Amino acid sequence: MAAALPLPVRCTSVVRFEQPTAVPAWALEIDAALAALHDRVWDAVASDSPPESLTPLHDRARWSSHVILGRSRRSGAFAGRRIPQLLPAPPVSVRLTTLRSYDTETGALQVWAPRA
Repeated sequence: MAAALPLPVRCTSVVRFEQPTAVPAWALEIDAALAALHDRVWDAVASDSPPESLTPLHDRARWSSHVILGRSRRSGAFAGRRIPQLLPAPPVSVRLTTLRSYDTETGALQVWAPRA
C-alpha cells in the first residue's frame, strides 16, 4: 500500500468533524488513484480482521477522505467558530507521503509510509 506513495491529491474545502473530538481538516477529492488505494487498504484490513473489529467509517461508502490540520481533545471545541476564516485556504494539490488511520474509540493508530 505504501508503494503507491507519494500520491498527488486535490484538496476541495475546509471541513470539521465534531465527534468524539473536534478536528479541522482539508477534504480531498476522491479520484481514481485515491479510490484504488483506499480499496487496497480496506481489502487488506477487512481480510485480516474480524468483522466486528472493523471501523464502519472506513468503509468506502462512508469514508471521508481528508488531511487533518489539528485536533482538540474535547468535542465542540470548534463549534460556533468560522473555521474557514481561521484556517488557511487549502492548497490546490498536495502529495500524500504517509497514510494514517486513527480509531477514535480505541485510540489505535496505524501508519503506512514508503520504505526509505
